[in-house]
Amino acid sequence: MKCSTLALFALALGGLCIGTTEFAAMGLLPFIAGSFGATIPQAGRIISAYALGVVVGAPILTILAARRDRKFLLLGLMAFYALANALSAFAPSLGWLILGRFLAGLPHGAFFGVGAVMGAHVAGADRRGRAVAIMMAGLTVANIVGVPLVTWAGRVRGWRLSYAAVSFLGLLTVASLAAWTPKLPVSAGASVSGEIRAMRNPPLWMVFAAGAIGFGGMFSVYSYVSPLLTETAGLHIGDVPFVLSLFGVGMTIGALLGGRLSDRSVVKTALAGFGLTALVLFGIGTLAWSAPAAVLGIFVLGIVTQFLGVSLQARLMDLSPRAPSLGAALCHSGLNIGNASGA
Repeated sequence: MKCSTLALFALALGGLCIGTTEFAAMGLLPFIAGSFGATIPQAGRIISAYALGVVVGAPILTILAARRDRKFLLLGLMAFYALANALSAFAPSLGWLILGRFLAGLPHGAFFGVGAVMGAHVAGADRRGRAVAIMMAGLTVANIVGVPLVTWAGRVRGWRLSYAAVSFLGLLTVASLAAWTPKLPVSAGASVSGEIRAMRNPPLWMVFAAGAIGFGGMFSVYSYVSPLLTETAGLHIGDVPFVLSLFGVGMTIGALLGGRLSDRSVVKTALAGFGLTALVLFGIGTLAWSAPAAVLGIFVLGIVTQFLGVSLQARLMDLSPRAPSLGAALCHSGLNIGNASGA
């Protein structure tokens, strides 16, 4: 297997780890609320706390680490992620779990930002969109396999086991990154001040705001997908993992297709993603009382939102050519403002 393929696999494994713990919270929410004697909206704060961690951590960690070798930075970020999930698994109260989720969110955006640069480096500039899509595919596979598994485990064995399993997966990712990714020193002119100067770009912030607003609708649905499916659509709680897996299949299709389309036109792919997401959300809002319509809507939502995820990340990298890690990281900050506001 080519070195570039192994490196992309290691990055995708990191995406799998992050995606599993980020999206698993939606399926585990009823069990977490029950264990602490809290309401579902109160437990929903763990989702907002994680998203806030991403928003805060993505630009700050990326800027502060502007001079660090990209491989070294990826290893450190994922090791911290594994530790934060281990702390979440042993949280003695809902307040401590909220803190643990905030800490886990801190390295999320920076990992994807630096990982996007590493992926583009090993794959080549002409295949950048596909490289980003492969790494993002880890998020989608998480929704096919990881999220349903930890949701099932949370229902059968307790939600703490789910976070412990993600912590182990994080350590496995660290080992894979250490073995398969090359060293990637930063460019000679890279500096903290240079990263900050790259943020003085109004179009960069316009795309950032568009992502934050556009993904708010998606997360307002997906954050509460479990009660939506059981209380509104009338499905059994045991059916939820299968619908989550279907959402992941949709995300995989959307990520791979979005990567190819972004290599042709980033802007057109993003615009298509916004329009289609709006249509699908309108359909879910009006038809979610029907179980078949709700399930179909969740599946299609996974497809169209990945058009946005891949294309917006590529666009932000285009708008910050001297600080591509920061541009890609800001994409995840924007998306998680949508996550926090939506939840």
